Amino acid sequence: MSWGLRPDSARVPGEWPTEDFGLKTETEFEIRVSVKEGAGWLFGCGSVAQVTTSEEKKGQYLSINLGFAFGVTFGIFVSRGVSGAHLNPAVSLSLCVLGRHPWMKLPFYVFFQLLGAFLAAATVALQYYDAIRAYSGGELTVTGPRATAGIFCTYPSDYLSVWGGVVDQVIGTAALLLCVLALGDRRNTTLPDGLQPVLVGAVVLVIGISMGSNSGYALNPARDFGPRLFTYIAGWGADVFRAGGGWWWVPIVAPCVGALLGTLIYQLMIEVHHTPVMAELQSCQEATEGKSGVELEGVEPKKNTT
Repeated sequence: MSWGLRPDSARVPGEWPTEDFGLKTETEFEIRVSVKEGAGWLFGCGSVAQVTTSEEKKGQYLSINLGFAFGVTFGIFVSRGVSGAHLNPAVSLSLCVLGRHPWMKLPFYVFFQLLGAFLAAATVALQYYDAIRAYSGGELTVTGPRATAGIFCTYPSDYLSVWGGVVDQVIGTAALLLCVLALGDRRNTTLPDGLQPVLVGAVVLVIGISMGSNSGYALNPARDFGPRLFTYIAGWGADVFRAGGGWWWVPIVAPCVGALLGTLIYQLMIEVHHTPVMAELQSCQEATEGKSGVELEGVEPKKNTT
């Protein structure tokens, strides 16, 4: 199972499926795949840009929730057939811990997920360049009534402490992983393949509606740090790392902790209670028979002395 909910049987574990997609090298495969995984954030950041620069005349908070939800949905549809569409380093980390994704590939996925989110932010900034300048009066600020850095990455509400933000992100990401693992668990429920990405988007939507006011529900280190790095380079400056009491590390660390917590809860509360499927029973039976055959090999049968 993966974020893209592609069956594990579709690919040999550890195999690079470069030949199926006309890609000559593993590096070329990773670059194309992981940048595609960042495509979903284009719609999310774009929805924030539209709501912010129009001063909520062309959308409200729900518009942002829908933008990210459908962005995740279509991001999965775009890239799941090649990479599994993790979209999120915290998801990739959890799958590695579960043994469903090779640890060797984790740094590649994380790097290019960050790159994809960075490029998505750059695209939104280019598309809304005039609107952002007009809205902010030509000043690119991180805080204040005309701040625009929040279009691209998350910042805490004024009342939220850093540790309150950590708790917020841990809970939100744990809920995300709990739901995503349930949707991809064929022994828990069977869903049509085309419906699964839509339901993952619905999970993002409901988290945004119910858990988004504290700090913008990043839930994803790449979705937050990639655009934050872009704003640092593009003119918003070092304030993107200083704002919120040094908030920038929270959406990196806390989602990873939350993802592992959600994975642990699902494993302990749900997955370990599944009854073994027939294939597993058959495999165990074959292993037992094979072991018995080895143990009996070389033992001569008793002769009948009567």
